[in-house]
Amino acid sequence: MASPIEDYALVSDLHTGALISRRGSIDWLCLPRFDSPSVFGALLGTENHGRWLLAPEGDAAVVSRSYLGPTFILQTHWATDTGAALVTEFMPVGDGRASIVRRVEGISGTVDMRQELEVRFNYGTVLPWMRRDPDPHGERLLAIAGPNALVLRGDNLPRAVDHQHVGRFTVGAGERVDMELTWHLSHHEVPPLTDIDTALASTTDYWERWADHCDPAQQYVGPVQRSLLVLRALTHESTGGIVAAPTTSLPEIAGGERNWDYRYCWLRDAALTLEAMLGHGYADEALRWRNWLLRAVAGDPEDLQIMYAVDGARELPERILPQFTGYGGSVPVRVGNGAVSQYQADVVGEVMVALAKLRDAGVAEDHFSWPLQRALMTFLERHLEDKDHGIWEMRGEPQHFTHSRVMMWAAFDRAAAAVRSHGLDGPVELWDALRDGLREEILNRGFNEELNTFTQYYGSREVDAALLQLPQVGFLAYDDERMLGTVARLEQDLRTDSGLLLRYATHSGIDGLEPGENPFLACSFWLVEQYAATGRSGEARALMDQLVAYSNELGLLSEEYDPVHNTMAGNFPQAFSHLALVRAADALNTAAPLTDAPAGPSVIFHPTERST
Repeated sequence: MASPIEDYALVSDLHTGALISRRGSIDWLCLPRFDSPSVFGALLGTENHGRWLLAPEGDAAVVSRSYLGPTFILQTHWATDTGAALVTEFMPVGDGRASIVRRVEGISGTVDMRQELEVRFNYGTVLPWMRRDPDPHGERLLAIAGPNALVLRGDNLPRAVDHQHVGRFTVGAGERVDMELTWHLSHHEVPPLTDIDTALASTTDYWERWADHCDPAQQYVGPVQRSLLVLRALTHESTGGIVAAPTTSLPEIAGGERNWDYRYCWLRDAALTLEAMLGHGYADEALRWRNWLLRAVAGDPEDLQIMYAVDGARELPERILPQFTGYGGSVPVRVGNGAVSQYQADVVGEVMVALAKLRDAGVAEDHFSWPLQRALMTFLERHLEDKDHGIWEMRGEPQHFTHSRVMMWAAFDRAAAAVRSHGLDGPVELWDALRDGLREEILNRGFNEELNTFTQYYGSREVDAALLQLPQVGFLAYDDERMLGTVARLEQDLRTDSGLLLRYATHSGIDGLEPGENPFLACSFWLVEQYAATGRSGEARALMDQLVAYSNELGLLSEEYDPVHNTMAGNFPQAFSHLALVRAADALNTAAPLTDAPAGPSVIFHPTERST
């Protein structure tokens, strides 16, 4: 059985990522990329879908678990009746390989360790052929199935027992046992053994140098830094694409069907990541995201998608994997994402807003970037009257979503400003006219005078947390009476007893799914920003503290939070949640004097402590 979502740690090599539970089990790993089929899939089923357990035998407790400074090198301090040991786990960065290293060091006494290795390629369906081979450093365990191969090296290699490999060893004070599991194409030579000490030093150096380039946050320093690191960890080093999360089908509500594959690159997330990185000194990273984004959307604008594979590929067909029983029994388990074919009218606006910030920061357009943006504007012109599926990827009937219309307004607004302020070419009069026409339309059709609120879509009486983005893009002021009325309605209709916001009322049937979901963390972070900008600083700070406390002890956030059962929900760790955290912290910094600003802990502990 999988662990609670908050009990997992992420390690990443900037190509893929593994989730390691507090029990010492790697329950999720896709190789060699984030969006590759899983090798370890126990997270969505049982150990028979693949895992690698490494933990003390018998009764043991986790004394502490943390990253080594601003890195993704995980260190777990175990204690047993007979001694204590430290387990260090990481994925080497920069060596062009796909591997994971596990090092066990004795601290005191002796500790009996156990490992269980079950390799299952292709989402748990392919049992590999495994053999022990001689190796220049002793022995190696080789697993092969079709194009994929894994090699395990180290002392005390596990032995075959009923379609798994089991091993035991004892570590005493001052002793060390290293293991490395490496993926390679089966028709290639087995890669050489990594120098573990060198890999550990270089990986530590990489993450520390990357963190050192960050313009420091003035509030919530630890959570902001960790959030920016998460965004980097979810970014493919070669292509520059950022995945929404490294997981698929972790349920938004236990037992429900809202289980989606987030291992792809959304234009919206890429644009918001660009803003977050640019705001904290990572201009080079922001430029790389721009270039990924522009490569992904290059071609006929009519072929624009809302998301792409890590390498920019377009084919992401959604299908169900019946072999998995689902996290906590939540099915179906999906790979691919059917939303790839949706029209979401807000996406071009998100892109244009982000690229405008890059221009304003002094990054020049090139021969490729501005013509492509002009093509995107032509695409919007052609689809000006089309209904869409909205930011939340509704699977019901398309509508004129108010948020989407505002983001279209923002696109034309930023395009016109690019001509006037940066000397770029374009039909500025046309863009002005379309922008102004959209504004008039939104105020007439997207605002309900009787209810004194903007509505989810034209003709609706419901609200949507995405409306909190209206002042964020400058459509109107945070303290505009219409915006304040909208916030009051959001608090009335979508705020739960926990103080967190739902995205929208799922009982309305607008999304074409069964009703029910947990509060979406990004929406509550947006509410922090709204409070901070309108003089409600005490409420902003209280809500921010509450949200940050939902991070696990490693500072990681999921997509949603279940305040009734005090547990995380949705895919994990979630880029959108961490993006919104950074934005909320920046808003608090702008709104409150520095003397009143807490630095925030560098490590955040979940309210419910657990031990094994």
